[in-house]
Amino acid sequence: MALFGGFLRGTFGLPKPDREAVERVKELARTVLQASPDTAFAVNEIVCNDPGCPGLETVILVMEPGQKTRALKVQKTLDEITEQDIREALDL
Repeated sequence: MALFGGFLRGTFGLPKPDREAVERVKELARTVLQASPDTAFAVNEIVCNDPGCPGLETVILVMEPGQKTRALKVQKTLDEITEQDIREALDL
């Protein structure tokens, strides 16, 4: 049976991530992608229990109208993410 990741913060009794940090990462992603105002983003830190996983990562979901949702994975905490990290996740 496979073990799937769980949200690191907001679950397991840990505090929810700082709203400003979430918004900062969303804006970085919007800038890097040059996304339209209609593009929605979801940002979550997750921890994976599978031994093959990196342990902790931030997942940025990019939801563009009429497009398949993309998941960008950065193997850093939310607070550590930079514009360059998002570029690397996109292979730019």
